[in-house]
Parts: sequence; C-alpha cells; structure tokens
Amino acid sequence: MDVQTIKDSVELESSPCPLGCKGEDSVVLKGYDRLNHLPGAYNVVRCIGCGLMRTNPRPTPETMGFYYPDNYGPYRGTRINSNRKDNAHLSSWRGWVKSIFRFNTTCLPRLQPARVLEIGCASGAFLDKMSRKGWKVEGLEFSETAAHSARSLGFPVYTGSVEGAPDPEHLFSLVVGWMVLEHLHDPVLALQKLHRWVEPHGWLVLSVPNAGSMEFKIFTDCWYALQLPNHLYQYTPDSLSKVLEAGGWKTVKIFHQRILANFIASTGYWLQDHGILPRLSDKLIALPESRGRLNYFFYPLAYLLSIFGQTGRITIWAKKIDD
Repeated sequence: MDVQTIKDSVELESSPCPLGCKGEDSVVLKGYDRLNHLPGAYNVVRCIGCGLMRTNPRPTPETMGFYYPDNYGPYRGTRINSNRKDNAHLSSWRGWVKSIFRFNTTCLPRLQPARVLEIGCASGAFLDKMSRKGWKVEGLEFSETAAHSARSLGFPVYTGSVEGAPDPEHLFSLVVGWMVLEHLHDPVLALQKLHRWVEPHGWLVLSVPNAGSMEFKIFTDCWYALQLPNHLYQYTPDSLSKVLEAGGWKTVKIFHQRILANFIASTGYWLQDHGILPRLSDKLIALPESRGRLNYFFYPLAYLLSIFGQTGRITIWAKKIDD
C-alpha cells in the first residue's frame, strides 16, 4: 500500500477493493471532515467491477484515532445517565408515535436471550438494554475512553479493532453492530472473524448508512452520513450483501429505517455551504445527535419513503453460512 502523510498526525494509505476486483475505480466525490472539523480532504471512489464505494486514500489503522477524539458524537450519545428523569407524558407520546409507524432503528430477530456481542459498543447503552432483557453481553470498542465507560457499567469490553481482536473463549448466538461496518478498514476480514465467533445458524445484525438512497444522490459531498474519513465505505443494499457473502454471511432481510435525520442534517450542511440561514442550518445539523423532537414530525414521510427503499439508513439481518 502507498503511504502519504497529512501534516504530522495522519498517514494515508491506498488500498484495493476488499472484494478482490482488479478493475479501475471512478472518483465519486471529494469531501472533508465535517463532524470534527479536522484537516484533510478525501476522495470517495467506486469500484467499477462491483460498485462498492470506499475512501481512497485513507488514514492508516495506526493513525485513524486522530479522527476519533474523546468528544466524538457516538461516544457521547451512548452514555448511560443514571440521574436522568424522563418526562412521562413526552415518553408516552414518543412511544405512541413509534408504535404507529413501527419505528425501530435496532430491530432484531425473535431470539431467546443467550450470548450477544456488540461491535462498536461505544459507551454501553445497547449492552445495558440487552443485559436488562436477560442476555449475556460483551462488547468490542475502538476507543479506550468509550470502552472504559462501558466497563464502568460492569460489562466486559475489549478495546481495539475487530480485525485485531483475539478470538473469544466462547461462541455467540448473535452479533450486532450499529453504524460500525462502514468504519472498518477490512470489512471482509472482520466479517470472516465474526463468522468464526458465532454458533451454527447464528445471526448477524448490522445497520449502515444507505448510499443507495435519494439522500446520497441529492446531497453527495454534503450528505450527513458521508462522515469522511471516519466512514471508510459507503454501502448500498447490493454492495453490502456482496461484502457480507464474501465474509461468510447470507442476507436474510433488509429494513429501511423510518427516519429522516440524515436528510434533515444534510439540508443543514447545504444551507451552511451556501451561507443561508446560519442559525437554522446549525440546528438542523445538530438534529441526529440531539435526537430532537423534529424527527417525530417526519415519521409519516419517512414511513412512506421506507416503502420504496429511499431512507438514508438500513438494518440488515444475515445468517451464518455454515461450513
């Protein structure tokens, strides 16, 4: 791999398509770090052979931590606040809206509680949720700070990448990863490892941004879910299924999440780029992380767009292809 340097903090490498395609790539767009406002400009290319989009060149695994500061949004958003007091009326209203439109970003197959591994568990919110349902939970997290937060709740969490993690002492019946596969340097290798870590007929449930949606086509380099260079791959349902199959997994079902937070925040980026309504643009950009009430008013439209596979996030169920 060819290696370059951004300033003195980040080394860049050029990597081939992980599916082994030998053809050329076409440049889709150039973008930068809008999330943390750190230096560097990055190309997203599309493999002509299989259609998979990836960041190339990209930060090396050893220096990628530069783009994951301790205040990285997903780390904050998964902290457990034991002192939080929910407004009962508001919680009831939110639950009613979610039930009407069957909104669930972490939908799972119907399984009896057993062992579950969450890759990219961040600060442990999902581990806590599953533990309360009777599951034996474990986590894997790249950030030591976020992993420490999860461990402080009593959960076993390995710090490091999926690609570099050791094999576990026991197998899992379920592995989940919420918005994590797009971050991995070698998704095929990671999926092959997860294949070894799961029981026969076990399940893998992943969510990723949907670059096959109209959001990506409309906003391109100001699409909120682009998140360069943290997101090393931009998956469509088709390219994601190809990567899963290469890792030993068969796609069973794809859910188009009924949420338009990415679309709303992307609108904020577009307004920001054009110097229009700066106060409004800042509020729109903050919406996915703040989980503001505006999301609930867009559920009816999100429900409709999900029917046509046009929302910006997908959750996929895959079963282990047994040897």
